[in-house]
Amino acid sequence: MTFTLTSHDLVDGGVLPDAQVQALGNTSPHLAWSGAPEGTKSFALTCYDPDAPTGSGFWHWTVANIPAGVAEIPAGGPLPQGTVEGRTDFGAPGFGGAAPPAGHGPHRYVFTVFAVDVDRLDVTPQDSGAVFGFNLHFHTLARASITATYEVPAG
Repeated sequence: MTFTLTSHDLVDGGVLPDAQVQALGNTSPHLAWSGAPEGTKSFALTCYDPDAPTGSGFWHWTVANIPAGVAEIPAGGPLPQGTVEGRTDFGAPGFGGAAPPAGHGPHRYVFTVFAVDVDRLDVTPQDSGAVFGFNLHFHTLARASITATYEVPAG
């Protein structure tokens, strides 16, 4: 079985809905996954914008330590007990919606679920997306993504 990510809110290759835009809703999307590989002990979620004009992209959401028995997160939460949301590049833990600079063209927002081989990653709410990514690098069994775009026109 293939590890897949689906959503009631997002369409792979589509435009990010207003609800997931920082100035219009700033709500985390519904996400559901299936087909996790054998040995999965927990899950993690990220939202990353590789097109941000930073040289290193922009982390909009990092979540770790989702129990292995969970396969769906409702729009806006709540997240299961024991999960850890990391510090986004906005400077605080939690979901931060799309907020690209005006006239910069479309940005991709990559929502990814990771099947993880440990119950808990050693991360905290103060940790950056880079720290979450470092820990995930060593413990990912499989990943699945949905990518949506959003842009703010110039003027």
